[in-house]
Amino acid sequence: MKADKIIKNAKIFTSNKDNIQASALVVKDGKFVYVGDESGLSAYEGEVTDLGGKFIMPGIIDSHVHITIPVGFEYAEIDERLEPNGKQEAFEMMSKFIKENPGKKRYRFIMEKRFLKGEDIVKEELDAICPDAELQIQEGEGHSIWVNSKILERHGITDDTPDPIPGLAFYVRKDGHITGNMYEGATEVRIILDNGMELSDEQVDAALKRWIDFSVEFGVSAVFDAGLPGDMKFHEKVYRRLCELDKQGKLPIYVDGSLVVNAERDAEEGLKELKRIQREYNTEHVKVHTMKIFMDGTQKIHTAAMVTPYADIHTLGSTAFTAEGIAKLLKELNEANLDLHLHTVGERASRTVLDGMELARKEMGDSLHVRVTCAHLEIQDDADLDRFAKLGVIANYTPHWHAGDPGVSATWLGEERSKKQFRCKTVWDTGALVAWSSDNIVFGDFMTWNPYLGMEVGMTRLITEKTRNYEYARFPKVFPPEDERMNIEEMLLGFTVNGAKQLGIEDKKGSIEAGKDADFLVFDNDLLTAEHEGFSYNKPSEVYFGGKKVN
Repeated sequence: MKADKIIKNAKIFTSNKDNIQASALVVKDGKFVYVGDESGLSAYEGEVTDLGGKFIMPGIIDSHVHITIPVGFEYAEIDERLEPNGKQEAFEMMSKFIKENPGKKRYRFIMEKRFLKGEDIVKEELDAICPDAELQIQEGEGHSIWVNSKILERHGITDDTPDPIPGLAFYVRKDGHITGNMYEGATEVRIILDNGMELSDEQVDAALKRWIDFSVEFGVSAVFDAGLPGDMKFHEKVYRRLCELDKQGKLPIYVDGSLVVNAERDAEEGLKELKRIQREYNTEHVKVHTMKIFMDGTQKIHTAAMVTPYADIHTLGSTAFTAEGIAKLLKELNEANLDLHLHTVGERASRTVLDGMELARKEMGDSLHVRVTCAHLEIQDDADLDRFAKLGVIANYTPHWHAGDPGVSATWLGEERSKKQFRCKTVWDTGALVAWSSDNIVFGDFMTWNPYLGMEVGMTRLITEKTRNYEYARFPKVFPPEDERMNIEEMLLGFTVNGAKQLGIEDKKGSIEAGKDADFLVFDNDLLTAEHEGFSYNKPSEVYFGGKKVN
């Protein structure tokens, strides 16, 4: 058989557990047609490339990222990142910036809540700093925001505006009056990205090209886009451009998209919209077949849903759906041949999903084929750790988060629970399908989009001076539990074939096997034996997508 590419003398990690290593492969018409040892190459004709023992692996699959939100942030004109010593210094820093930059329509800052040292900000204080223009401060995690009265007025948010999801997505109130602080779905994506619809196709394409160039450089060949809550018009604007780029042959990445539903009451309408979007945004490398739900929020702002109350304030957080609501939704998704992906940070968020899956399985049995993924999984109750495998729920972790100081989260979790987070190895060892992702909402310098950073921290659970990451992120002590560290083979499988299984594309991608798309990476060094500390500096020398070299 005449082949397009023949490679020998390589160390190939196939991600195919039935044939995990090989030394030769053959590509024809964008597909692998042979994977094995060199004795099988005699059946193929063409130029043979001797790689001299270089390492090959499948293309990376990042199975939870955000593509549309970062396009908006690319043009959101964040004025300054604030790292003040308390609230008063934050006011001084903002006042100084506004004074030095007069006449702007709006001022945007970003600041982590921890810098307020337990205090909070109300709109009257922001009005005093900025009475004549709009002022917003986005919390560092992207799940809450502070705004002044000008923004509330423009968007029609008043004391009478109902909370989208009480206890989860809500307007902070004092004595019945809104304070200008909003959480989760109430943060109003249209506020943060309110100039998104004004962007030209050229501007959207420019932002997407930066992301595409990064993905090609680091060997990311497929992603799951985890959606944009609250602003489907902008979400679709970006999807429209992705489809157009694909039609032009300028999208060397497979994009698996989604539609976000914010609350149980919106499920029926959301399902109709998802079916429409599935039809309208459908090219060779862009597909949409998944509903995304933010089941809860984050620990830092106490919107993650807990089984045991937070240690500092006696609350549990709320979930967007009940177990019964999840079961009903699964039945409807099953009929439509669609999948479900959920943001689940807290222990009660994932438990509610597992309970809903259990209810659905009791009713539907083996006829239930929806792929259900719980993402992030920062903390699980001991009783739920083996239920992912038993119920067939996919566990998706963001491993570059698996480092840091547990003393920080101990303030809201308590010391014991703070040392039992991100128990991915335990869940892996139960036989559950575990996939890895980078979960980012800003393109920026793409530092934390790097999959090899995820692999490093997943293996070490620490960040040192050897790690390709920001200096402020360093924490050189192993994040407990130490026995939750993964090995390199598990990291590679989670970033390849397991991600493909989550996306439902394992028949085409995720492993180097005959008949699958020839997406593969060539490295000058052997990843299987590379030092774990500093692993984040790895990068492929050659990247192939559909059999074509794209870098």
